[in-house]
Amino acid sequence: MEKITQEFWNDLKWGETHQTELLEKYRDQWVAIQNKEVIASGKNLGQVEKEAKQKTRKDWVPVLFIEGGEHIYGQSQSIF
Repeated sequence: MEKITQEFWNDLKWGETHQTELLEKYRDQWVAIQNKEVIASGKNLGQVEKEAKQKTRKDWVPVLFIEGGEHIYGQSQSIF
């Protein structure tokens, strides 16, 4: 099994600190990050992970969900 590297943690932190920028292009999608750039994206987590592993040949690639808000709050509906 491959060891999780400092590069992994650096890319994960980069993704977390740039979520607002990533939201513009990747709203409600999974993104895989390597070298501080998105290398795979999509709505299906499994496919994004598979593509990232194929591109990098690594077992561990940071993947984040770029939340647009609708998943937390649902569609805005009046309760009155």
